[in-house]
Amino acid sequence: MHWITNHIKIKKGLVLILVLFSLNTYAQIQKVEPPFWYAGMHNPELQIVFYGKNIAVNEVSVSHKVVIKEVLKTENPNYLFVTIDTKNVPAQELVFSFLKNKKIQFTQNYSLKQRRDNSALRQSYDASDLIYLIMPDRFSNGNSDNDSHKSVTEKMNRSKSSGRHGGDIEGIIQHLDYLKELGVTAVWNTPLCEDNDAEGSYHGYGQSDVYKIDPRYGTNEDYLRLSTELHKKDMKLILDYVTNHWGAQHWMMKDLPTYDWIHQFPGYAQTNYRMTTQFDPNASLIDTKMCVDGWFVKSMPDLNQSNPLVLNYLIQNAIWWIEYADLDGFRVDTYSYNDKAGIAKWTKAITDEYPNFNIVGEVWMHDQAQMAYWQKDSKIAAIQNYNSYLPSVMDFTLMETLGTVFNENQSDWDKGLIKIYENFTNDFLYPNPNNLLTFVENHDTLRFNEIYKNDFKKYQMAMALIATVRGIPQIYYGSEIGMAGNKDEGDGAIRLDFPGGWKSDDNNAFSKEGRTAMQQEFFDFSSKLFQWRKRNEAVHFGKMTHYIPENNVYVYFRYTNSKTVMVVINNGTETQKLNTNRFQENIKNYTLGKDVITDKTINLKTDFSIEAQTVLILVLE
Repeated sequence: MHWITNHIKIKKGLVLILVLFSLNTYAQIQKVEPPFWYAGMHNPELQIVFYGKNIAVNEVSVSHKVVIKEVLKTENPNYLFVTIDTKNVPAQELVFSFLKNKKIQFTQNYSLKQRRDNSALRQSYDASDLIYLIMPDRFSNGNSDNDSHKSVTEKMNRSKSSGRHGGDIEGIIQHLDYLKELGVTAVWNTPLCEDNDAEGSYHGYGQSDVYKIDPRYGTNEDYLRLSTELHKKDMKLILDYVTNHWGAQHWMMKDLPTYDWIHQFPGYAQTNYRMTTQFDPNASLIDTKMCVDGWFVKSMPDLNQSNPLVLNYLIQNAIWWIEYADLDGFRVDTYSYNDKAGIAKWTKAITDEYPNFNIVGEVWMHDQAQMAYWQKDSKIAAIQNYNSYLPSVMDFTLMETLGTVFNENQSDWDKGLIKIYENFTNDFLYPNPNNLLTFVENHDTLRFNEIYKNDFKKYQMAMALIATVRGIPQIYYGSEIGMAGNKDEGDGAIRLDFPGGWKSDDNNAFSKEGRTAMQQEFFDFSSKLFQWRKRNEAVHFGKMTHYIPENNVYVYFRYTNSKTVMVVINNGTETQKLNTNRFQENIKNYTLGKDVITDKTINLKTDFSIEAQTVLILVLE
């Protein structure tokens, strides 16, 4: 302790004022994470990270007779991990006291907040939804005041394809009516937490503070407001969570709590990206280690989920965002690169707290058995006594098929629409195929409209398909107005600015008056399709029967006890006549089919024709 006496001279005379204050030479708290918590959680244990210079020289107590179960000190004296039991502890303000030689050195207030009603039983996204994927920096600039910010390094530079362009949360909020008109029911944004990389920070996957929205997007309060506004319009909010890595500028990377908080070799080593080593019975230990422990890129240190402190930090951070922002689901980046046991514990901890909460993992593999391995209750994974507890995976094999099949116009044994048919024949591998995420593109792939040169008919066939097959359809911002982009030209080319998102844009595709003829054609079709989909339970949860394609014409049915939808896709170059007798097991007593897009009615008691490069979505009557 240092005692300091200050003499203060004032105008009317000399007054000696004795000012006594204590300067603690060991610690001042710089970070507390989670910054607050909630009463009444399923798991009552809460581990709070207190960070400050030499804070570990202190002992800890807490008010209101709350039980401290553990105080953990690591090799870094700047951290204390304090675990308390919140069971039956009501929402209130707690006070943590930090003591040395039984004398209080300083205190820290900590809030336990009240949860929303029925928070644990919140509903999530499912096959009745249409998910709209947004890269926020490239969608709309609703608040130009936050284009750059003094607290982060990279400043706005819209002329640079890999730079910050200024899109933000306010821009999304301003265009929710546009999404509603399109038929969107859930929004997935790429990560919005702070990413303080010196360049290329716009994608958000190199997070530097996972409890703070990047100031160039807005504030935590803005994110909560986005959630609230979405819910007012009966739409859902999905957070893009990253368990595998943080950015090199994360504050912990400057002063690691433990050496093994991240995987070190020492320092950096690149992953081999061979996710098959996670289950390959013949894999070498070194190959498996380099897949799981290697860094995705040099600027993203790889988190060690086998370290209980890291794992618990990630679990609590995820739960904190669900409670704080009233979230409706997660998408998890690079899911299959994580430590297998650790990521399963993380996923189970989330779904234990929220039994209905959906989580889709990015498992970018090229074989359905390998993807199915990662879905909850997989019989394939059970062979190795493994369960990921992950409700959903992304259907990358279908995406890859859709990226080639519409250029294969001739019917062949292994070319054309038979490839789509064969994709669905492997649905038996999945514990829950109706909870797969279906899509034609995302922020990491070549854009669909680039592959097919904005061929509207091919776009129609692809969108009709993901809107009517099993699974949860997801579209990528701008697809609905014909946006294209070649990944070979860099990631910026597939993450272009949405036209009209900036006041200076000549083309405003957010409004009918501002769209080009091509944009309007794409939008009208997309809106009509997805608005119809919202109302038809047969394509949400109905069973599916499909027929082997003939002459490059693929026919399938989605049906419940009361509704049936018949989909016919002709990917050939000629008009084809369908013999309806072949489909009688599904047509049954129905006599008519009304096309969703054209509103035309087709007589199902006779053969009918379908034009080349055309799709029919027939609601049977």
